[in-house]
Amino acid sequence: MKKELQQQLPKQDGVHRIESEESGVDPDLVTRLVEALENATEADVRACVEDVHHADLADSVALLSASQRRRLLRILRVDLDPDLLLELDEAFRRELADVLSPKEMATAISEMESDEAVQVLEDLEKEEVFDVLREVSAEERQDIEQGLQFPEDSAGRRMQTEVVTVGTDWSVGQTIDFLRDEEDLPDEFLDVFVVDEAHRPVGVISLSRILRSPRETPMRDIVDETQVIVPAEMEQEEVALQFEKYDLTSAGVVDKEGKLLGMITVDDVMEVAREEFEEDVLLLGGVGEETVSDTVWFAARNRFTWLFVNLFTAALASLVIGLFDATIKEMVALAVLMPIVASMGGNAGTQSLTITVRALATKELTAFNALRSIRKELIVGVVNGMLFAILSGALTYFWFDNLMLGAVIGAAMIVNMVVAGVAGALLPLCFDRLGIDPAVASGVFVTTVTDVVGFLAFLGMASIVFL
Repeated sequence: MKKELQQQLPKQDGVHRIESEESGVDPDLVTRLVEALENATEADVRACVEDVHHADLADSVALLSASQRRRLLRILRVDLDPDLLLELDEAFRRELADVLSPKEMATAISEMESDEAVQVLEDLEKEEVFDVLREVSAEERQDIEQGLQFPEDSAGRRMQTEVVTVGTDWSVGQTIDFLRDEEDLPDEFLDVFVVDEAHRPVGVISLSRILRSPRETPMRDIVDETQVIVPAEMEQEEVALQFEKYDLTSAGVVDKEGKLLGMITVDDVMEVAREEFEEDVLLLGGVGEETVSDTVWFAARNRFTWLFVNLFTAALASLVIGLFDATIKEMVALAVLMPIVASMGGNAGTQSLTITVRALATKELTAFNALRSIRKELIVGVVNGMLFAILSGALTYFWFDNLMLGAVIGAAMIVNMVVAGVAGALLPLCFDRLGIDPAVASGVFVTTVTDVVGFLAFLGMASIVFL
């Protein structure tokens, strides 16, 4: 059995070779891991995961049952891989933190860059953070506390304080000797920051340019002064946009006086982009920060708020229908056709809403082009409304053999799709102007508008024509 458990990712000369064409979890690995946790010894479990990449192992942890996960985390606390601690989702990281002692947690974060240590500790309770920081060195504690003092989604929280700096009066030779001899440097870096006497950045130089320049060349002669510097208070989403706009690999982070505090690297920004994407998708669905591993009670409580709001908005649409109950009684076909009008308007509004929220998030939509965007959605609504008016009108005519009913649903379709397009663009802009996240609030209101307008237009015109 032990031989079977050890059949993991190919490994050659101590290097993991990632050969799978898929980025998901390896089902064979999960199956072997579950079998080991249920039937094997702790030594066999360690053998099962010893050659597994920490990212793959973190993904596998998410698929285990609570009891299996607890056993695995207790086993992994021995010689814990700090990279695994970083890769685990927030909920599982908390579980592991409950298993580890403050000293064990401190040992793990001491092997991380400062930004990674901050990322791990920010998920813990304040008392737990205090206990862990007591176990780390004074220098590391100062770097971590500096990061934790900034807002959660800011550049200061994301930065690593380990940064390579040299003076403006240095030469290339001095810099190269410094990089070779200095022990207290980041494990990996691509850029060197040139700072003045007040530790304010005056430029940045890539390692490749340093290595290609003669030793006697002054650093100030080859420094790139067109650097992008971000303030520590800048939101992480805005930082990601700066990296995308200027094709950055790293950016310096400065305090209010312009002094260099640290830097943000492209791998941090990729994580930010993923988090922001996931957040927007979840908020559009009204589920907040829920994950598949959350408990039933947490999921139910998390979804309740927006479902409660939706109950009242749905009641509003029902009140509109109630105004025309006599019309519906006279012509039952109206009840059959109502969902078509509402559904088409809802989908059209969702399309417009999605485009607008994305454009707001990427700063493509501003006050300068807001009216143009609304006008575009209005025209798209007219065009699609006329096309689907013809289709729905023809379908209704052949279905119920009633030309006027086909004309009524066609006209209602045009009205609702035009209103849906405009509402999908206008409501997110209004919420954004009011300082409310449009991804949170827009969806339920756009749906309400399309339902109310769709029913009002369809049933109202039907009342005029047939009664």
